Amino acid sequence: RVSKVPWCRCSGVGLALCRRLLDEDGRLHLCLACRNAQRCGEARESVLEAHPAAQVSTVEVDLGSVVSVLRAARELRRRFQRLDFVFLNAGIMPNPRVNFKALWQGLLTGRVLHMLTTAEGVMTQTDRLNGDGLREVFATNLFGHFILVRQLESLLCGNEKPSRLIWTSSSNARESAFSLSDYQHTRGQESYSSSKYATDLTSVVLNRKLNKQGLYSSVVCPGLVMSNMTYRILPVFVWKLLMPIMWLIRFFAKTYTLTPHNGAEAHVWLFKQKPESLDALAKYHSCTTGLGKNYVEPRKMDIDEETAGKFYEKLLELEKQALERYDDLLD
Repeated sequence: RVSKVPWCRCSGVGLALCRRLLDEDGRLHLCLACRNAQRCGEARESVLEAHPAAQVSTVEVDLGSVVSVLRAARELRRRFQRLDFVFLNAGIMPNPRVNFKALWQGLLTGRVLHMLTTAEGVMTQTDRLNGDGLREVFATNLFGHFILVRQLESLLCGNEKPSRLIWTSSSNARESAFSLSDYQHTRGQESYSSSKYATDLTSVVLNRKLNKQGLYSSVVCPGLVMSNMTYRILPVFVWKLLMPIMWLIRFFAKTYTLTPHNGAEAHVWLFKQKPESLDALAKYHSCTTGLGKNYVEPRKMDIDEETAGKFYEKLLELEKQALERYDDLLD
């Protein structure tokens, strides 16, 4: 079974997901997509340490670069005849900052627990343009994935068995941070939240357009996971001081999954489900009880399907512009 193209860093949810998938089915062929050769090698070796007999290959791809995505897609089309699952897990949050003023106001208004579990109004980022002239967070967290999926449709659609897209979204995905007229989030400081809401919109439209061709899309939220991205928000010593408090908060905030293994719970759960039985408008959240038991909780997404359709058309237009620049990389 040729099954996966999960984006996998050398640590975090992506790597934990690969190990857990092989725990479920050691016959899988995993193809790890990483940003550079060194990361690819490290990720592969880490997976093989736990599963020495596994079939694990790699492909280099930087989701923030259209050229890199097109090259990776061409390589995958050359290697494989079909893909059963694509886990779209790449994400960046450049220069994250805690808005302590908003946090204090949340404490005074009794909304602090909600803010701590969703990061609503708490996190800001400083975005920038990438080499393609796109906003970096939008390009990496969404548009690169979109281009990849579009380029791999021949491997995903029309197979004997359904194929699956599983996007890593966030509880921080909020409509209030997203604007159809500024979908790359050039104005504002919540580019991460905007990109994750855009992810939710995209998944909804892909289901509407591609289910009949045997491709199904789902979105998951891994919860609050201590990863390289999280550790950049505050100094490491601060996190060490906060960890006992965070373990206590988990008795009240089930989305404090904290470890990459726990954060991958919803991804693994979806891997075992029949796609026809899933709700296209639900986001599947990884949850952990205060005593450490993992489970999955589906929650309806706050999505306007008309807005999703309009956004999809904007993505297609942006894709057209990008492909016109790099038509030499197309088959």
